[in-house]
Amino acid sequence: MNKKKLFDYKKTRPWAEDLQIISQLGLTMVGCIAFCFFVGLYLGEWLGLKGLFVTIFTILGVIGGGVVVYRQIMETFDDKDHRNGTN
Repeated sequence: MNKKKLFDYKKTRPWAEDLQIISQLGLTMVGCIAFCFFVGLYLGEWLGLKGLFVTIFTILGVIGGGVVVYRQIMETFDDKDHRNGTN
């Protein structure tokens, strides 16, 4: 009796790995922005300057998230180059 596989990982491995990387990048960016937003919100309420700290820390979160995502992309390309045997 032949069982048909629902998901053949050998055929879809590159696609699944790319989807995993894209998901990781998106979650990293959202996490950095959300963390900095809530830090800015807390500091703004504590010091009485809500809008200023929320704006500054949200911008810092976008910049920081962009740097982290860029590093992850470069690391991913370096790993793929090493696996393929290129320098």
